[in-house]
Amino acid sequence: MIRLAVRVAREQAELVLAELLDLAPAGVEEVALGPHTVEYAVYGAPGELPRLPDLRAAVGEALVELSTSELPDDWSERWKRFHRPALINAPASQGGRRLPDLRIRPPWEAPAGAEDRHVQEIVIDPGQAFGTGGHASTRLCLALLLELATGQPPAGALLDVGTGSGVLAIAAARLGFGPVLGLDNERESVTAARHNAAVNQAAIDVRHLDLRTQALPWMDIADRPSGPLSVVANLLRPLLLALADSIAAPPAHLIAGGLLADEVDEVVDAFGDRLALRERHRLHSGDWAAVWLAGADT
Repeated sequence: MIRLAVRVAREQAELVLAELLDLAPAGVEEVALGPHTVEYAVYGAPGELPRLPDLRAAVGEALVELSTSELPDDWSERWKRFHRPALINAPASQGGRRLPDLRIRPPWEAPAGAEDRHVQEIVIDPGQAFGTGGHASTRLCLALLLELATGQPPAGALLDVGTGSGVLAIAAARLGFGPVLGLDNERESVTAARHNAAVNQAAIDVRHLDLRTQALPWMDIADRPSGPLSVVANLLRPLLLALADSIAAPPAHLIAGGLLADEVDEVVDAFGDRLALRERHRLHSGDWAAVWLAGADT
């Protein structure tokens, strides 16, 4: 097994990550190396990794260093140690319903004990697609989703744009949203999300869609399921700005993740100016942030 690592300038890391995910749709490991440098790594057998000329072209002037290393034979077992269960605590009820905490775990980790009656488990294979609960952006979106579900009965539909492993869509279905539709432009992610939905017995629909070239379903009022519509979009900044431009009519709620802390205001303004969505709550974890937006009458 080979680890291919690329170190890039921090201010250009977001754009590099978007390019790398096109070359390595199965996922990219991110390691912060101080305030000015970020390392992205992909894993695979010889012949499975992105070609070095393609990688250099994708990274461009942001490149600081490119390296490869051979991993020991027991790498597959060592790799599992880095994927631990993630627990996202439900907010305290403020007159709304009491929701369980969410525990996202890989399939080789033991389930929660019988004493953890207020824990809803979701099993996600981290080798299939982005969104295992281990990344800060996913955890922040899950926390805001719990907050949204706590404050009101989630009787409406939910659209998960960039569903990845399907974890946000699966969590939404478990929390009572429905119908739930997940969209992703990577066919590997669509396959992974459908598999994970079946493993978790979650009633969600998953479809292939490229946000940059295809219209989103449920965006026109006439096309929507009945009841309020919530949208979750754990995407990078350029795609979130494109999403703000492409929505014909505002949803009742929108949770946007995948943002660096200094990018949130720009995204909030984009959805506010065009769709009159206003910030309800913002969460941070390290360099990452996510924000919950809502219409004025919700």
